[in-house]
Amino acid sequence: MVRVVPLTVLTATGLLLAAASVVAGQRPRPKATHDRTAVYKTIGEVKLRLFVYLPKDHKHADRRPAIVFFFGGGWMGGSPSQFREHARYLASRGMVALTAEYRTKRKHGTPPFTCVADAKSAMRWVRANAAKLGVDPGRIVASGGSAGGHLAAATAFLDGFDEPTDDKTVSPRPNALVLFNPVIDTTEKGYGASRLGDKTVAFSPVHHVAKGAPPAIVFHGTADKTVPFENVERFRDRMKAVGARCELVAFEGKGHGFFNTGREGGAAYRATVRAADAFLASLGYLTGPPTLKP
Repeated sequence: MVRVVPLTVLTATGLLLAAASVVAGQRPRPKATHDRTAVYKTIGEVKLRLFVYLPKDHKHADRRPAIVFFFGGGWMGGSPSQFREHARYLASRGMVALTAEYRTKRKHGTPPFTCVADAKSAMRWVRANAAKLGVDPGRIVASGGSAGGHLAAATAFLDGFDEPTDDKTVSPRPNALVLFNPVIDTTEKGYGASRLGDKTVAFSPVHHVAKGAPPAIVFHGTADKTVPFENVERFRDRMKAVGARCELVAFEGKGHGFFNTGREGGAAYRATVRAADAFLASLGYLTGPPTLKP
């Protein structure tokens, strides 16, 4: 059963708890990091959640653009909190932003293929529940970093790897991509081939770019030793070859994970998010200039 908590209830509850703590002479509890939680998929006893961040003026009748973030961690581990600040910011700009849980090797004993199945389920859930979320089902962005970037790209380019119980009539395909040093090639030229058996090409987004691909922006460090910069250059070139828009924003001398909020005082985080803001605005998903200071 999916339980969605209205923003007004969370806000009121938070104020009451804070007041009670002050009266009791205790520190107030931390402010809620998101506005709603929804279970998008249940497998046995495992419940996978989406954490939803809403614009302040959000209404159920809205048809806003949405963005779904997938965390990185080599398909081994990680946390949706990696993209919490990204989600908060884009919600402040008017989008419905979501961060997704998915099954990983360390926590659930699952292979990389399961990660893609979960990502596709999450995208399908958002599209199927767009009316309840106040989301436009034709303006859903997939985003993520490293292995999470692979998952976002996989929802756009890979056939198969679906959860058998998914409603295949609902498309998991995003309308745009925002990728942070993504695993885009899973063959020997990229990352992860040793864990994929004979599926290295089938699992590799760059090998399945085709006409009609969604517009994309990619942020990548030129000194990345985990995902070679050549991989994203090749992705950009293949996108352009099929007539798809793809912007590659290179960060000279930066390594893997450079974009995270806690790195180097957050300078790259701010630079990438501002560029992502401009990209989304160019698609008509946001209006006005970025509000995040450089």
